[in-house]
Amino acid sequence: MNMNSPSHTSITAMMIAKALAQADLTYIASCFSNAGFIVKLPTRGILQIYQTPSSYPVHLPPPGQVLVSIGIHGDETGPIELLAHTLHGLMKQPQTLAVDLMIVVGNIDAIAQGKRFIDTDLNRLFHTNRPHHENKEAKRAKDIIRATKDFFAENIHGEKWHLDLHATIRPSHYRNFAIIADLQSDNKKRALISYLGTADIAAIVFNPKSAGTYSYFTAEHFGTISATVELGQVAPLGQNDVNTLKNMQVMLDKLLCAIPVSSETFNTRPAPQIFKVVQEIIKLSDDFHMTCDGNTQNFTAMTQGTIIARDSTTIYTVRHEQEHIVFPNPNVHIGQRAGLMVVKQIKLSR
Repeated sequence: MNMNSPSHTSITAMMIAKALAQADLTYIASCFSNAGFIVKLPTRGILQIYQTPSSYPVHLPPPGQVLVSIGIHGDETGPIELLAHTLHGLMKQPQTLAVDLMIVVGNIDAIAQGKRFIDTDLNRLFHTNRPHHENKEAKRAKDIIRATKDFFAENIHGEKWHLDLHATIRPSHYRNFAIIADLQSDNKKRALISYLGTADIAAIVFNPKSAGTYSYFTAEHFGTISATVELGQVAPLGQNDVNTLKNMQVMLDKLLCAIPVSSETFNTRPAPQIFKVVQEIIKLSDDFHMTCDGNTQNFTAMTQGTIIARDSTTIYTVRHEQEHIVFPNPNVHIGQRAGLMVVKQIKLSR
């Protein structure tokens, strides 16, 4: 799609969404460059926008950095539309952007084909033990990691955020929820809870172990305030109900414009339910079978002793009085996570 010919005022959010889906960020880049920002396009589908030194007087703290990633799984288009609406507003008033911003459109080839991935799950490749064979996802992971390192190296003092936006394969008892690396400090967790709690994120899962996900990678290596945010279910581009994501868009707008979350707004919404991961279900062989079916929703409760999955001589069972299953997927590759078992926790104090 050519976005250079229409006038700036005629550009719609859906046109921006289509450009994002095509990993064509040139028009978006030009809008911010023309507004006086420092703009870089390190590789296709990655855009970095920096405040100029004159934007922040020396007596003020350095600007924060926000990384927003979408399309790490190619069939998850709701976040693409969400980010498009946010960018549409910012492009009308670019000077309201008050942070350094990096946008990552993840699995470009998978988005084009409407698939979750082409060769392997991109969101399992953000670790040091990536496969040596250079398939599409392995190459893309290297490009993303390189650009991420360069972005966070630009500003070592400002607060760092990463929101990796996704959608789920199956329905959930909590429509919108987040996965947070447990290695983050309590202050960072509270910051996430404060912002996400205003965005209709109903549940937060603290995960103590990396599965090679992008958000865990940035939290571990760059000290970012990171979350994988699940926003509804997968749907084709243009068929997502963006009205259900309005509060998430408001939250993202505030984050990018460095507007603190209102305590009044936060306190009027139900606090997210807090969970922690108590076991991972790993697919060990082709003999792997899960007892849940395609209708099992995320956060379905299971009682102690219930068999979760069988894998040859290995049997996964519920160990606690009650556990909830998240991301059950028997179709992952051998050696990958086929589900998480979580238990409810006492909420962190606000």
